[in-house]
Amino acid sequence: MRDPEMLPIAPLQAFLDASLGDHSDVTVTPMTGGGSCEVFTIDRGDARWVLRRAPRHASSATAHDVLREFRILDAIKDAGAPIARPIVGCDDPAVFGAPFYVMERIDGSPILQHVPAAWAAVPEQHGRALEELIDALVAIHAVDWRASGLGDMAPSPDYLARQLVRWLSQLDSYGGRELPAARRVGAWLEANRPPDRPSALCHGDYKLDNVLFAPDAPPRLLAVVDWEMSAIGDPLVDLAWALIFHPGPEGTMRLGMGKEPRFAVEHLPDRTSLVARYAAASGRDTSAIGWYDVFARWKLAIVLEGSYAKFQRGLSDKPIHEFFGSQADLLLTSAEALIETTGQREGSRA
Repeated sequence: MRDPEMLPIAPLQAFLDASLGDHSDVTVTPMTGGGSCEVFTIDRGDARWVLRRAPRHASSATAHDVLREFRILDAIKDAGAPIARPIVGCDDPAVFGAPFYVMERIDGSPILQHVPAAWAAVPEQHGRALEELIDALVAIHAVDWRASGLGDMAPSPDYLARQLVRWLSQLDSYGGRELPAARRVGAWLEANRPPDRPSALCHGDYKLDNVLFAPDAPPRLLAVVDWEMSAIGDPLVDLAWALIFHPGPEGTMRLGMGKEPRFAVEHLPDRTSLVARYAAASGRDTSAIGWYDVFARWKLAIVLEGSYAKFQRGLSDKPIHEFFGSQADLLLTSAEALIETTGQREGSRA
Protein backbone atom coordinates (compact mmCIF):
# COMPACT_ATOMS: atom_id res chain seq x y z
CA MET A 1 0.00 0.00 0.00
CA ARG A 2 1.21 3.50 -0.73
CA ASP A 3 2.54 5.92 1.86
CA PRO A 4 -0.49 7.94 3.04
CA GLU A 5 1.31 11.16 2.04
CA MET A 6 1.40 9.97 -1.58
CA LEU A 7 -2.31 9.24 -1.89
CA PRO A 8 -3.97 11.30 -4.65
CA ILE A 9 -6.14 13.39 -2.35
CA ALA A 10 -6.78 16.30 -4.73
CA PRO A 11 -8.28 14.22 -7.59
CA LEU A 12 -10.41 12.29 -5.10
CA GLN A 13 -11.69 15.48 -3.50
CA ALA A 14 -12.52 16.95 -6.90
CA PHE A 15 -14.38 13.77 -7.90
CA LEU A 16 -16.42 13.72 -4.69
CA ASP A 17 -17.25 17.41 -5.02
CA ALA A 18 -18.44 16.91 -8.59
CA SER A 19 -20.40 13.74 -7.79
CA LEU A 20 -22.10 15.05 -4.66
CA GLY A 21 -22.64 18.61 -5.76
CA ASP A 22 -20.93 20.38 -2.88
CA HIS A 23 -17.43 21.07 -1.59
CA SER A 24 -15.58 19.79 1.45
CA ASP A 25 -12.01 18.90 2.28
CA VAL A 26 -11.24 15.21 2.73
CA THR A 27 -8.87 13.25 4.93
CA VAL A 28 -7.89 9.76 3.77
CA THR A 29 -6.29 7.11 5.99
CA PRO A 30 -5.31 3.55 4.95
CA MET A 31 -6.98 0.73 6.91
CA THR A 32 -6.05 -2.88 7.50
CA GLY A 33 -8.44 -5.61 6.41
CA GLY A 34 -10.85 -5.46 3.50
CA GLY A 35 -10.02 -8.88 2.09
CA SER A 36 -8.14 -8.73 -1.21
CA CYS A 37 -9.09 -5.10 -1.84
CA GLU A 38 -7.51 -2.01 -0.32
CA VAL A 39 -9.61 0.02 2.12
CA PHE A 40 -9.32 3.57 3.39
CA THR A 41 -11.26 5.73 5.81
CA ILE A 42 -12.52 9.03 4.47
CA ASP A 43 -13.54 11.98 6.60
CA ARG A 44 -15.34 14.65 4.58
CA GLY A 45 -17.00 17.34 6.62
CA ASP A 46 -19.33 15.53 9.03
CA ALA A 47 -19.41 12.41 6.85
CA ARG A 48 -17.44 9.29 7.80
CA TRP A 49 -16.98 6.84 4.95
CA VAL A 50 -14.92 3.89 3.79
CA LEU A 51 -13.34 3.72 0.33
CA ARG A 52 -12.84 0.25 -1.13
CA ARG A 53 -10.33 0.13 -3.99
CA ALA A 54 -9.48 -2.67 -6.38
CA PRO A 55 -5.88 -3.93 -6.18
CA ARG A 56 -3.74 -1.98 -8.61
CA HIS A 57 -2.22 -5.27 -9.81
CA ALA A 58 -5.20 -7.61 -10.02
CA SER A 59 -4.62 -11.21 -11.06
CA SER A 60 -7.07 -10.95 -13.99
CA ALA A 61 -9.22 -8.43 -15.79
CA THR A 62 -12.31 -9.57 -13.88
CA ALA A 63 -10.74 -10.04 -10.44
CA HIS A 64 -11.82 -7.79 -7.59
CA ASP A 65 -14.47 -6.02 -9.63
CA VAL A 66 -15.37 -3.35 -7.10
CA LEU A 67 -17.75 -1.62 -9.50
CA ARG A 68 -19.76 -4.81 -9.86
CA GLU A 69 -19.78 -4.99 -6.07
CA PHE A 70 -20.93 -1.37 -5.91
CA ARG A 71 -23.68 -2.04 -8.44
CA ILE A 72 -25.07 -4.90 -6.34
CA LEU A 73 -24.95 -2.92 -3.10
CA ASP A 74 -26.53 0.10 -4.75
CA ALA A 75 -29.30 -2.09 -6.16
CA ILE A 76 -30.18 -3.64 -2.77
CA LYS A 77 -29.57 -0.65 -0.49
CA ASP A 78 -33.29 -0.32 0.28
CA ALA A 79 -34.15 -4.03 0.15
CA GLY A 80 -33.75 -4.85 3.84
CA ALA A 81 -30.35 -6.55 3.86
CA PRO A 82 -27.93 -5.21 6.51
CA ILE A 83 -25.19 -3.51 4.50
CA ALA A 84 -22.96 -0.46 4.63
CA ARG A 85 -24.87 1.95 2.43
CA PRO A 86 -22.99 2.74 -0.84
CA ILE A 87 -22.37 6.40 -1.67
CA VAL A 88 -20.66 6.61 -5.07
CA GLY A 89 -18.48 4.53 -7.41
CA CYS A 90 -15.70 5.53 -9.80
CA ASP A 91 -14.24 3.64 -12.78
CA ASP A 92 -11.46 6.14 -13.56
CA PRO A 93 -8.08 4.96 -12.17
CA ALA A 94 -6.73 8.50 -12.55
CA VAL A 95 -8.86 9.59 -9.58
CA PHE A 96 -7.44 7.25 -6.92
CA GLY A 97 -5.10 4.79 -8.60
CA ALA A 98 -7.72 2.14 -9.43
CA PRO A 99 -11.52 1.79 -9.63
CA PHE A 100 -13.19 2.23 -6.24
CA TYR A 101 -16.42 2.91 -4.43
CA VAL A 102 -17.30 4.78 -1.28
CA MET A 103 -19.72 3.54 1.40
CA GLU A 104 -20.81 4.57 4.86
CA ARG A 105 -18.48 3.68 7.73
CA ILE A 106 -19.88 1.20 10.26
CA ASP A 107 -18.34 1.23 13.73
CA GLY A 108 -18.28 -2.50 14.24
CA SER A 109 -15.89 -5.44 14.41
CA PRO A 110 -15.63 -8.74 12.53
CA ILE A 111 -14.99 -11.93 14.48
CA LEU A 112 -11.78 -13.65 13.50
CA GLN A 113 -9.70 -14.78 16.48
CA HIS A 114 -11.66 -13.27 19.37
CA VAL A 115 -15.03 -11.74 20.22
CA PRO A 116 -15.61 -8.14 21.34
CA ALA A 117 -14.32 -7.47 24.84
CA ALA A 118 -17.76 -6.50 26.15
CA TRP A 119 -19.05 -9.99 25.38
CA ALA A 120 -16.76 -11.57 27.97
CA ALA A 121 -19.13 -10.52 30.76
CA VAL A 122 -22.18 -12.16 29.15
CA PRO A 123 -21.13 -15.63 27.92
CA GLU A 124 -24.72 -16.82 28.11
CA GLN A 125 -25.57 -14.37 25.30
CA HIS A 126 -22.87 -15.51 22.86
CA GLY A 127 -25.29 -17.68 20.94
CA ARG A 128 -27.07 -14.56 19.80
CA ALA A 129 -24.12 -13.79 17.51
CA LEU A 130 -24.75 -16.94 15.47
CA GLU A 131 -28.49 -16.38 15.47
CA GLU A 132 -27.95 -12.86 14.13
CA LEU A 133 -25.60 -14.29 11.50
CA ILE A 134 -28.35 -16.62 10.30
CA ASP A 135 -31.05 -13.94 10.46
CA ALA A 136 -28.95 -11.58 8.32
CA LEU A 137 -28.44 -14.36 5.78
CA VAL A 138 -32.18 -14.90 5.62
CA ALA A 139 -32.60 -11.17 4.91
CA ILE A 140 -30.02 -11.30 2.11
CA HIS A 141 -31.64 -14.33 0.50
CA ALA A 142 -35.06 -12.66 0.76
CA VAL A 143 -34.01 -9.75 -1.48
CA ASP A 144 -36.07 -9.61 -4.66
CA TRP A 145 -33.04 -9.41 -6.93
CA ARG A 146 -35.06 -9.17 -10.11
CA ALA A 147 -37.09 -6.22 -8.81
CA SER A 148 -33.84 -4.65 -7.62
CA GLY A 149 -32.53 -4.53 -11.18
CA LEU A 150 -30.21 -7.55 -11.05
CA GLY A 151 -32.19 -9.75 -13.41
CA ASP A 152 -29.35 -9.81 -15.95
CA MET A 153 -27.24 -11.68 -13.37
CA ALA A 154 -29.59 -14.67 -13.29
CA PRO A 155 -27.63 -17.93 -13.50
CA SER A 156 -28.00 -20.35 -16.38
CA PRO A 157 -29.79 -23.67 -15.84
CA ASP A 158 -27.95 -26.58 -14.19
CA TYR A 159 -26.23 -24.22 -11.77
CA LEU A 160 -24.79 -26.90 -9.47
CA ALA A 161 -23.58 -29.09 -12.34
CA ARG A 162 -21.76 -26.12 -13.84
CA GLN A 163 -20.26 -25.25 -10.46
CA LEU A 164 -18.71 -28.70 -10.21
CA VAL A 165 -17.17 -28.40 -13.68
CA ARG A 166 -15.99 -24.86 -13.02
CA TRP A 167 -14.15 -25.60 -9.79
CA LEU A 168 -12.46 -28.75 -11.07
CA SER A 169 -11.30 -26.74 -14.07
CA GLN A 170 -10.05 -24.07 -11.69
CA LEU A 171 -8.05 -26.68 -9.80
CA ASP A 172 -6.56 -27.97 -13.06
CA SER A 173 -5.52 -24.45 -14.04
CA TYR A 174 -3.26 -24.06 -10.99
CA GLY A 175 -0.65 -26.52 -12.25
CA GLY A 176 0.05 -27.50 -8.66
CA ARG A 177 -0.73 -30.56 -6.55
CA GLU A 178 -2.92 -33.31 -7.93
CA LEU A 179 -5.16 -33.44 -4.83
CA PRO A 180 -6.76 -36.86 -5.44
CA ALA A 181 -9.11 -36.20 -2.52
CA ALA A 182 -10.58 -33.28 -4.47
CA ARG A 183 -11.23 -35.63 -7.42
CA ARG A 184 -12.91 -38.19 -5.14
CA VAL A 185 -15.10 -35.59 -3.46
CA GLY A 186 -15.95 -34.04 -6.82
CA ALA A 187 -17.08 -37.42 -8.13
CA TRP A 188 -19.28 -37.94 -5.07
CA LEU A 189 -20.80 -34.48 -5.44
CA GLU A 190 -21.72 -35.16 -9.06
CA ALA A 191 -23.18 -38.57 -8.28
CA ASN A 192 -25.29 -37.21 -5.43
CA ARG A 193 -26.10 -33.76 -6.83
CA PRO A 194 -29.52 -32.50 -5.72
CA PRO A 195 -31.90 -30.74 -8.09
CA ASP A 196 -31.36 -27.01 -8.57
CA ARG A 197 -33.47 -24.82 -6.31
CA PRO A 198 -34.79 -21.26 -6.73
CA SER A 199 -31.95 -18.78 -7.00
CA ALA A 200 -31.25 -16.00 -4.51
CA LEU A 201 -28.84 -13.15 -4.02
CA CYS A 202 -25.81 -14.82 -2.40
CA HIS A 203 -22.92 -13.19 -0.56
CA GLY A 204 -20.40 -15.79 -1.71
CA ASP A 205 -18.07 -15.63 1.30
CA TYR A 206 -20.49 -15.50 4.21
CA LYS A 207 -18.91 -15.98 7.63
CA LEU A 208 -18.28 -14.33 10.98
CA ASP A 209 -15.30 -12.28 9.82
CA ASN A 210 -17.25 -10.77 6.92
CA VAL A 211 -19.88 -9.20 9.13
CA LEU A 212 -19.53 -6.32 11.60
CA PHE A 213 -20.85 -6.61 15.13
CA ALA A 214 -21.48 -3.77 17.54
CA PRO A 215 -18.74 -3.54 20.20
CA ASP A 216 -21.20 -3.69 23.09
CA ALA A 217 -23.32 -6.53 24.46
CA PRO A 218 -25.51 -8.39 23.70
CA PRO A 219 -24.23 -9.43 20.25
CA ARG A 220 -25.78 -7.27 17.54
CA LEU A 221 -24.95 -7.58 13.83
CA LEU A 222 -24.66 -4.20 12.13
CA ALA A 223 -23.67 -4.94 8.53
CA VAL A 224 -22.48 -7.59 6.10
CA VAL A 225 -19.32 -6.53 4.26
CA ASP A 226 -16.87 -7.75 1.57
CA TRP A 227 -19.34 -8.46 -1.22
CA GLU A 228 -16.80 -9.06 -4.00
CA MET A 229 -17.85 -12.71 -4.41
CA SER A 230 -21.59 -11.97 -4.43
CA ALA A 231 -23.75 -13.39 -7.21
CA ILE A 232 -27.16 -14.83 -7.94
CA GLY A 233 -26.96 -18.51 -7.08
CA ASP A 234 -27.96 -21.30 -4.73
CA PRO A 235 -28.63 -19.91 -1.23
CA LEU A 236 -27.76 -23.14 0.58
CA VAL A 237 -24.14 -22.70 -0.51
CA ASP A 238 -24.03 -19.52 1.60
CA LEU A 239 -25.54 -21.33 4.57
CA ALA A 240 -23.19 -24.31 4.39
CA TRP A 241 -20.20 -21.99 3.88
CA ALA A 242 -21.01 -20.06 7.05
CA LEU A 243 -21.27 -23.30 9.04
CA ILE A 244 -17.71 -24.33 8.12
CA PHE A 245 -16.58 -21.56 10.48
CA HIS A 246 -18.88 -22.46 13.40
CA PRO A 247 -16.94 -21.76 16.62
CA GLY A 248 -18.00 -25.06 18.18
CA PRO A 249 -16.57 -28.54 17.64
CA GLU A 250 -18.72 -29.01 14.51
CA GLY A 251 -16.80 -26.26 12.73
CA THR A 252 -13.84 -27.11 10.51
CA MET A 253 -12.20 -23.66 10.57
CA ARG A 254 -13.49 -22.25 13.86
CA LEU A 255 -13.69 -18.46 14.21
CA GLY A 256 -13.71 -16.58 17.49
CA MET A 257 -11.75 -19.31 19.25
CA GLY A 258 -8.20 -17.93 19.16
CA LYS A 259 -7.25 -15.15 21.53
CA GLU A 260 -9.23 -14.17 24.63
CA PRO A 261 -12.04 -13.36 24.90
CA ARG A 262 -13.38 -16.38 23.04
CA PHE A 263 -16.84 -17.69 22.35
CA ALA A 264 -18.39 -19.62 25.24
CA VAL A 265 -18.99 -22.79 23.22
CA GLU A 266 -21.41 -24.25 25.76
CA HIS A 267 -23.82 -21.38 25.05
CA LEU A 268 -23.75 -21.63 21.25
CA PRO A 269 -26.52 -23.19 19.14
CA ASP A 270 -25.28 -26.21 17.20
CA ARG A 271 -25.36 -26.39 13.41
CA THR A 272 -28.61 -28.38 13.39
CA SER A 273 -30.34 -25.61 15.36
CA LEU A 274 -28.96 -22.97 13.03
CA VAL A 275 -30.09 -24.82 9.91
CA ALA A 276 -33.55 -25.19 11.47
CA ARG A 277 -33.61 -21.47 12.28
CA TYR A 278 -32.73 -20.65 8.67
CA ALA A 279 -35.36 -23.03 7.30
CA ALA A 280 -38.10 -21.67 9.56
CA ALA A 281 -37.32 -18.02 8.78
CA SER A 282 -36.67 -18.41 5.05
CA GLY A 283 -39.23 -21.08 4.18
CA ARG A 284 -36.55 -22.85 2.12
CA ASP A 285 -36.09 -26.60 1.94
CA THR A 286 -32.84 -27.52 3.71
CA SER A 287 -33.21 -31.29 3.55
CA ALA A 288 -30.16 -31.60 1.26
CA ILE A 289 -27.87 -29.53 3.50
CA GLY A 290 -25.52 -32.51 3.92
CA TRP A 291 -24.58 -32.31 0.23
CA TYR A 292 -23.94 -28.57 0.56
CA ASP A 293 -21.76 -29.14 3.63
CA VAL A 294 -19.52 -31.33 1.48
CA PHE A 295 -19.65 -28.97 -1.50
CA ALA A 296 -18.75 -25.88 0.53
CA ARG A 297 -15.66 -27.56 2.01
CA TRP A 298 -14.60 -28.86 -1.40
CA LYS A 299 -15.02 -25.45 -3.04
CA LEU A 300 -13.18 -23.60 -0.27
CA ALA A 301 -10.35 -26.13 -0.44
CA ILE A 302 -9.95 -25.44 -4.17
CA VAL A 303 -10.07 -21.67 -3.59
CA LEU A 304 -7.31 -21.91 -0.96
CA GLU A 305 -5.27 -24.28 -3.11
CA GLY A 306 -5.05 -21.54 -5.73
CA SER A 307 -3.16 -19.27 -3.33
CA TYR A 308 -1.02 -22.18 -2.13
CA ALA A 309 -0.08 -23.09 -5.72
CA LYS A 310 0.90 -19.47 -6.32
CA PHE A 311 3.11 -19.59 -3.21
CA GLN A 312 4.72 -22.82 -4.41
CA ARG A 313 5.58 -21.22 -7.74
CA GLY A 314 7.20 -18.27 -5.99
CA LEU A 315 4.52 -15.85 -7.14
CA SER A 316 3.39 -14.97 -3.63
CA ASP A 317 5.48 -14.03 -0.62
CA LYS A 318 2.55 -13.94 1.81
CA PRO A 319 3.24 -16.45 4.64
CA ILE A 320 -0.47 -17.19 5.02
CA HIS A 321 -0.56 -18.59 1.47
CA GLU A 322 1.82 -21.36 2.53
CA PHE A 323 -0.58 -22.13 5.39
CA PHE A 324 -3.47 -22.43 2.92
CA GLY A 325 -2.10 -25.74 1.66
CA SER A 326 -2.69 -27.45 5.00
CA GLN A 327 -6.06 -25.74 5.28
CA ALA A 328 -7.09 -27.14 1.90
CA ASP A 329 -6.06 -30.62 3.07
CA LEU A 330 -8.05 -30.16 6.29
CA LEU A 331 -11.17 -29.17 4.39
CA LEU A 332 -10.95 -32.12 2.01
CA THR A 333 -10.43 -34.51 4.93
CA SER A 334 -13.50 -33.02 6.58
CA ALA A 335 -15.50 -33.34 3.35
CA GLU A 336 -14.62 -37.04 3.02
CA ALA A 337 -15.50 -37.62 6.66
CA LEU A 338 -18.90 -36.04 6.07
CA ILE A 339 -19.44 -38.30 3.07
CA GLU A 340 -18.73 -41.31 5.25
CA THR A 341 -21.16 -40.21 7.94
CA THR A 342 -24.00 -39.77 5.43
CA GLY A 343 -23.83 -43.46 4.61
CA GLN A 344 -24.15 -42.53 0.94
CA ARG A 345 -21.92 -43.80 -1.83
CA GLU A 346 -21.23 -42.74 -5.38
CA GLY A 347 -23.96 -43.69 -7.76
CA SER A 348 -26.89 -42.88 -5.47
CA ARG A 349 -28.68 -39.73 -6.56
CA ALA A 350 -29.72 -37.45 -3.66
